[in-house]
Amino acid sequence: MCLPFILSTLLSIISVYSTTIGKQVLKWVTKPSSVERKLIAEKNDLKLEQSKINMTDSFAKYSKLQRKINVIEEDLTNRRSERNSIILHVALTYGLKVVCGMLVLFFSFYYRHSPVFELSSSIDLVPFNHIISYPNGLSGFRHLLVKENLKNERLFPIARFLYTSTSVEQKWGKNKKHRNIKLNIYLDAMANPENEEVLAPLRASVKEQGDIVRQLKAKGAPDLDVKKAVAELKLRKKLLEDKELSLAPATTFDRAKMEDLLKRRFFFDQSFAIYGGITGQFDFGPMGCAFKANLLNTWRQFFVLEEQMLEVDCSILTPEPVLKASGHVDRFADLMVKDIQTGECFRLDHLIKAHLEKIASDKKTSQQTKDECQDIIVKLDGMTKDEMAAIMQKFNMKSPLTGNELTEPIEFNLMFATQIGPSGLIKGFLRPETAQGIFVNFKRLLEFNQGRLPFAAAQIGNAFRNEISPRSGLIRVREFTMAEIEHFCDPNDKRHPKFANVRDTVLLLYSACNQMDGNPAQKTKIGEAVDKGLVANETLGYFMARIQQFLIKCGVDPLKLRFRQHMSNEMAHYACDCWDAECLTSYGWIECVGCADRSAFDLTQHTQATGVRLAAEKKLAEPKVVDVIEAVPNKGLIGKEFKKDAKIVTDGLANLSLSHLQELEIKFKSDGSDNYKYRLNVGDQGFLLSKDMVTVKRYQKTVHVEEIIPSVIEPSFGVGRVMYAIFEHNFKQRENDEQRTYLSLPAVVAPLKCTTELTKVDVSHKVDDSSGSIGRRYARTDEIAIPYGITVDFDTLKEPHSVTLRERDSMGQVRIPLTDIATVVHNLAYSKISWNDVEGLYPKFEQQETKGV
Repeated sequence: MCLPFILSTLLSIISVYSTTIGKQVLKWVTKPSSVERKLIAEKNDLKLEQSKINMTDSFAKYSKLQRKINVIEEDLTNRRSERNSIILHVALTYGLKVVCGMLVLFFSFYYRHSPVFELSSSIDLVPFNHIISYPNGLSGFRHLLVKENLKNERLFPIARFLYTSTSVEQKWGKNKKHRNIKLNIYLDAMANPENEEVLAPLRASVKEQGDIVRQLKAKGAPDLDVKKAVAELKLRKKLLEDKELSLAPATTFDRAKMEDLLKRRFFFDQSFAIYGGITGQFDFGPMGCAFKANLLNTWRQFFVLEEQMLEVDCSILTPEPVLKASGHVDRFADLMVKDIQTGECFRLDHLIKAHLEKIASDKKTSQQTKDECQDIIVKLDGMTKDEMAAIMQKFNMKSPLTGNELTEPIEFNLMFATQIGPSGLIKGFLRPETAQGIFVNFKRLLEFNQGRLPFAAAQIGNAFRNEISPRSGLIRVREFTMAEIEHFCDPNDKRHPKFANVRDTVLLLYSACNQMDGNPAQKTKIGEAVDKGLVANETLGYFMARIQQFLIKCGVDPLKLRFRQHMSNEMAHYACDCWDAECLTSYGWIECVGCADRSAFDLTQHTQATGVRLAAEKKLAEPKVVDVIEAVPNKGLIGKEFKKDAKIVTDGLANLSLSHLQELEIKFKSDGSDNYKYRLNVGDQGFLLSKDMVTVKRYQKTVHVEEIIPSVIEPSFGVGRVMYAIFEHNFKQRENDEQRTYLSLPAVVAPLKCTTELTKVDVSHKVDDSSGSIGRRYARTDEIAIPYGITVDFDTLKEPHSVTLRERDSMGQVRIPLTDIATVVHNLAYSKISWNDVEGLYPKFEQQETKGV
């Protein structure tokens, strides 16, 4: 009898403190709803329209507008009455809750040694009956003064949250997916000493594991041990980053609303949607195409034209030998398994990780099994195909979607294979990147540039990767647009002539050392980063600074942008240093631009595969004498032996590397060389050469130039990812009206610059002559990110002719002479002047109220 009495009393005491939430509810409910605000705005628009009508000349039209106004006013009156009754309802409930709590305290003292009088259930003393039933634990206060048929959809869930014994989830309502995702900017949190105190143990843990990785590499430990240690380091880094984000100030972002706007206004949508759609493929609509075109035009202006780059457009279909030489055929693969019955595919490492995490989170799982699961997750990146298959069998893994059996692991190449030509003999792929087309055309590009280094080539085009499980909208897809730059420079001189222009640019750098030591990203001037060796060279640093300038210009929030350096274990096979420009989104930090120093890898590989020297000549300051070794062919014997292939053989001998020439010389000079046949490989062909077909000669000569294989600095833009980051960073909601959303895209990339005769000054525009109030028209144009709106009204017909110009983000308006409008909008669209400049030059216009729409 005593225990339930004490517990129920404590619950009532707690409930007294919880009532402060009721004040916030009252504050919220007293505000007019979005429907009321829209009605008020519509009424104001009708009155404005009515004020412009002469009642004597157009009495019928005037009366029609007045009838509409009367209907709206009557509707508003009814809504206000309903809202006031709800306010009273909540206020009474709030007051009674306080009284109930005080009475429980009284009864808890009075009945502590006395029997409790129980009322019959037929007697209704709401809201006091539950107090009398408290000491013996009887229920009776659920749905206190909360009716299920309340018309106010916003109030009911909150009232239920306050006045029932079971709380409602924070994300109540339908379609909860993606609602109110918190975006954190962790840089601000790092300035908080209290946060640093919480993060210190995690930083120490990351540093400890980073030191272990360094020691293993220094000792030359086996690769498997290093991979396991690196996997543990990644896990600790992830825990640290998650904690950093959780401690940082958060802003609420509604992804569902943004996606609704983008699809409703047809920025993009899933491809072949009427046939059910295909995951990882998207179609861009009119607004999406215009935005993408403006983004790419800005990119071309910012990089190609300003840096005087050589732009190319290469074939998408790529023969297998090209990608074999680049390493994509051998390295571009993941392990996967299939559902035996449905054929659904799953990436194996992701499947194992998800399955083991589920087991480890189960309360019934023993601690030993949990530790084993955690250990496997840590070592997963370093596991072989057979080891992963053994784990699948041990934990009896099934398809997560159907529960069906899975196949044995198989290697899956992420490139789309195809056959070129009707014979089917030429195997090819849809290119996984645009870079290889530039590399194989290096010789022609060098000739076009008159043989001079440095120079850069650029290409915009589609690439393809057959992702096993594409997800996250535009972030991971199978067909995507890339904008890539290949900057060719002297491997011994990677200075950049324009580096001084960006030297003081501040970037948020998350270096590999900071990642291994558990330290946060740091703001650093790019000049200092290059001087300290943090960034490998001036050219790499120059492009990193230019990438940041471009992204910010196009709408990326600078507070949600950082550059993360690749650690040695995640570096691409072709790179010696690499930094990713990452943007913070509701999906976390996503890589949008990669900036890598590819050294001379690609040109060297293609040279070896084809026998064609992809090299440049560098003029020496002074002539020098060098030792030369070359293969001199006996053209008569070679022609007689190989006939039509004789030229291929002689060209192959001319392009032999120094190491191959030395090998050839040693073999032909050794005993028994008369019978020795040297195999010369040219592309996919092999030729056997005897001693009498070729002679290796050594001599000295004076040279004025030297041959070098250029290094390559590559900025690579994922256009779809950049677009998505810009969408998220510029999605806004009007203050006091959450239903009114818009995209605050910079004018330079906005799909349409203005809503009216601007074609002559190269300003895209749209005329809205549809029905509806001016406020509703503005709302429609805001949703498709039109930054400026021109309104032609009755005053425009008067002398001197003028129009109103409205700015999207501030909703401010000015009155501008008709003769000036085209020039002003053109200058605004191309950032030659700002909106503040316009407001200083022209009078503000206050008559058309749009904020309440």
